[in-house]
Amino acid sequence: MPPLISHDPNYTQPSSSASSFMDLDRSRHEERTPLLDRVTARDDEYSSDRSSVLEFSKRDLNQSTLVKRVKYYIPSFAWIPSYSTTFIGGDLLAGLTVASILIPQSISYATSLAKISPLAGLFSSAFPAIVYAFLGTSRQLNVAPEAALSLLVGQAISDIRFDTHGEDGASEALGIAVSTIITFQVGLITFLLGFFRLGFIDVVLSRALLRGFISAVAVVILVEQMIPMFGLVALQKIVKPETTIEKILFLLENAFTKLNPVTTMISFSALGVLLVLRNIKNSFKKYWFIYRVPEVLIVVIVSTFLSAEFRWDNDGVDILGSVSINAGHSFLQIPLQSSTLKYLRRTTSTAVMISVVGFLDSIVAAKQNAARFGHSISPNRELVALGVANVAGSFIPGTLPAYGSITRSRINGDVGGRTQMGSLTCSVVILLTTFFLLPYLYFLPKCVLASIICLVVFSLMLEIPEDVTYYWRMSAWVDLALMALTFFFSIIWNVEVGVVVSLIVSLLLVVHRSSRARMTILGRIPGTDRWKPINENPEAEERSDGTLIVRIRENLDFANTAQLKERLRRLELYGVQKSHPSEAPRRQQASVLVFHLADMETIDASAAQIMFELLEEYKNRGVGLFITHLSPRPRETFSKAGIVDLLGADAFRESVADAIALVERSRY
Repeated sequence: MPPLISHDPNYTQPSSSASSFMDLDRSRHEERTPLLDRVTARDDEYSSDRSSVLEFSKRDLNQSTLVKRVKYYIPSFAWIPSYSTTFIGGDLLAGLTVASILIPQSISYATSLAKISPLAGLFSSAFPAIVYAFLGTSRQLNVAPEAALSLLVGQAISDIRFDTHGEDGASEALGIAVSTIITFQVGLITFLLGFFRLGFIDVVLSRALLRGFISAVAVVILVEQMIPMFGLVALQKIVKPETTIEKILFLLENAFTKLNPVTTMISFSALGVLLVLRNIKNSFKKYWFIYRVPEVLIVVIVSTFLSAEFRWDNDGVDILGSVSINAGHSFLQIPLQSSTLKYLRRTTSTAVMISVVGFLDSIVAAKQNAARFGHSISPNRELVALGVANVAGSFIPGTLPAYGSITRSRINGDVGGRTQMGSLTCSVVILLTTFFLLPYLYFLPKCVLASIICLVVFSLMLEIPEDVTYYWRMSAWVDLALMALTFFFSIIWNVEVGVVVSLIVSLLLVVHRSSRARMTILGRIPGTDRWKPINENPEAEERSDGTLIVRIRENLDFANTAQLKERLRRLELYGVQKSHPSEAPRRQQASVLVFHLADMETIDASAAQIMFELLEEYKNRGVGLFITHLSPRPRETFSKAGIVDLLGADAFRESVADAIALVERSRY
């Protein structure tokens, strides 16, 4: 059929057709464009939402990490929000029980050992414990003054009083100033030990040192308390015996000739009652209402009542008397003042010793309770918490250093204490007693306080035979010697000298042991390619062709590499058996030396330098050298030190068997 042709002169067929397709394409494009725009807009919106979610998640993660860090470094943020009401009964009972023990103890430590106001002991039992409750990691540790540490403070005060003449030397202000600056230094030193992560000192220092210190302190305290128990305080001020030996001679000379009969009767009667009540309690541990009876508080209340009723003070018995709750111009004072800073240098050594001994005692108590109740502790955070607690306590003039007690912490857990709420309860009870009940102790005989301290001393002395027996059974002669050294130096001179000497000896022993790298000779197990220490495996056979295989069993550093040359020489000439250097060599010099270094994961620069010099000397002597089982990290150190270039790549083998095979091939 022929095409239809329009008679319109303006119309042409092709142009009409092209225009139609273009219009169609344009319309499709116009329809597609809004759709793409909507999709693109939706993608942008999704991308924006996704970035917002990521930012929110990152912010939430940062907040979660911050919360975890805060709970880690300030444990109270963890245990207070999750505190269960089921713990209330046990914590309150534990706080009341420990407070009933701690109130008379803290008064005794302050007046009889530190020779300062009883308020110092009471405040030291309350405020540091409150601070520790929020920062400490142990849930049962009770922080308060300790007998041994109070004695060290008292000795420092007595020494300064003896050397200071005039009114200032005899005033109570001197004791308050010395105690304050010691407590501040103790807190600062303890905090710095924790801040620099030195919580491992409880592992470095020997337990025998601590036991010797405690034994000596028990004897020193016992001698100190015998003087007020016999009523010889006034005579002591005239004679002025200084050392423990002098005080023992003073007691032997005057105890039975110039004693106060009433004071002596009260003292030993109170001590006898305390011992009887304690034995009764120990015999009825299964009856909680008997076991939790505070025998110390009972003796304090009864003796105070009898003293007031019969006016023992008229018979020459020293009583506690009036105690004014007055800390000078204000209750809180900055510890660094001119009145305290002048005693800074003289008390620093005492502060260092108190910090170390106090932490050792605290960490033992904390670890015992952590193992018993199934929670973890951090020695470094314990140091920080104890340090902050003592620094805070030093803002109250006259406070004593406060640390954890093994005995009180054990009692705290026994009677139901499961969180630091028990310590907070104990502190509140002590503060209420201090501000409202202290006047009722006006007639409390001081000799009774001495009897209370003697009860603590007996508990300390009961541990001495057990420790000595244990060290004897274990043939731990070094530990026994260290314990005896601490004890006798503390008795003959003073506690500070005894502890310092023992600390030095203990540290020297640690250095001596760490300076000896553990090494042994390897031999082949017959029929195998396994090599074992010949001193541990009798079937291991050492090569007899002059090949010496030495296994170094630890990392090498500057300390344990200094004697490496001498140690290798002794192994080469004498073997693994002990021998005196004066004896003739039992072995020939080695012609091949193979080092088994699988146990060496690190080697420092100084050790690598010494190793280079040692290997260079052997190489110059014509000894064949091989290094086996070397890890990548020490191999890199060897390369930097030039040892790889010195020996050559062939000297480094995968195993001892590989090295021995190479030696045998070179010989045949």
